[in-house]
Amino acid sequence: MKIGIFAGSFDPFTIGHASIVQRALPLFDKIVIAVGINEHKKSMLTSEEKVKKIAVLYANEPKIEVKAYAGLTVSFAQKEQAQYLIKGIRSVKDFEYEREQADINKQIGGIETILLFTEPSLSSISSSIVRELIHFGQDVKPYIPDGYIL
Repeated sequence: MKIGIFAGSFDPFTIGHASIVQRALPLFDKIVIAVGINEHKKSMLTSEEKVKKIAVLYANEPKIEVKAYAGLTVSFAQKEQAQYLIKGIRSVKDFEYEREQADINKQIGGIETILLFTEPSLSSISSSIVRELIHFGQDVKPYIPDGYIL
């Protein structure tokens, strides 16, 4: 069984994240959307809220599970018996960071990383931008998936 882990803080989950999941779905038998828990990072939503909101989006997709985890992503992937990490790339800056992470994850866990380039129309969308728009009272519906309730 080909299992991929799509990990992130997902604070909040955006249409960019949803696009990566949809594009990765045909490549895997199962995708685990892994909500990372980082106590040092101030989040808009709790990890439980994030898991619940994302799970609602994919309730009718049997190939997708949503789980929270703490610690190294590669350790979580091993626990889930995943062979792949799925990463979205928006820019050269993202690419350099993810390439380094992929090298380390391969060395310490034997996990391959699959890089999917963000669709050009979505490349400027990020969770941090959506959080800022929310902070200033702007409508963020165009940037979050249909059915995702903040």
